[in-house]
Amino acid sequence: MTATSTNSPVRAEPEVVRRASEDAGKPGLSSEVRFRIEPEEPVFAGHYPDFPIFPGVCVVECAHRAALATAPGTAAISLRSLESARFIGPVFPGDVLTVRADWKAADGGWTYTATAATERGPSAKVRLGFRTEVRP
Repeated sequence: MTATSTNSPVRAEPEVVRRASEDAGKPGLSSEVRFRIEPEEPVFAGHYPDFPIFPGVCVVECAHRAALATAPGTAAISLRSLESARFIGPVFPGDVLTVRADWKAADGGWTYTATAATERGPSAKVRLGFRTEVRP
């Protein structure tokens, strides 16, 4: 799976600011990715007419794509679970959504704890579980 998915409802491309360290055994692995949320995003159509707001599921999708773009190590990862999502503030057309995350090794994969924020402050806190893929 790649960071850019043709099945994604979000057109914004991940801009990697900082990848997780390649040294997966050390605590403090963190990453940062930005998404420019353009007013032309298709998901704005009909999502609160006359007051468009980026849907929460799309914020989670940005966190997911940020994780795929910055995963520690060289093994492929795949989403195992959405462990939690808490929405705090809106994301509007024209915002830059920054996803900062901490990675923690978990049994057979990783736990990814992210905060998504705009210049106005936090938008969401998301925790995802990933499994490490075994390649033949």
